[in-house]
Amino acid sequence: MHRLARSTVVHVAFAALAMGGWALFANCGHGLSAAIGPAIAQGAVSGLITLFLKRALEAMTARMSGLLAYTAPPAITAAVILVTLIGVHRLIGTPEIARTIAVPWTVSTLYAILYAAALVRQKAKAP
Repeated sequence: MHRLARSTVVHVAFAALAMGGWALFANCGHGLSAAIGPAIAQGAVSGLITLFLKRALEAMTARMSGLLAYTAPPAITAAVILVTLIGVHRLIGTPEIARTIAVPWTVSTLYAILYAAALVRQKAKAP
């Protein structure tokens, strides 16, 4: 069970299903045919975000120190993710863009803030 919980494939699949499901819910008021595209797109994008976010934060915090290491990596990843989500959903014509991206963007940003802080603290403790 421990190995399963640490599996990248499991994390990516969970993000894709959870956030794709959220997008389906966020757009269901426009009918299933209008909601299915955003759900598939959001699932795919969330899977990719999950795959790359951790590595990006690790790479950036390793090159920074102090307050900059706490703030810049989460701010940069939050901005990139926001632009990506808005762009993808505008491109495919998602009816409820703000509702669709609210949860995935918030979750990824909170994760980035917490993980970057943990990395900085861990780096400070290292000899």
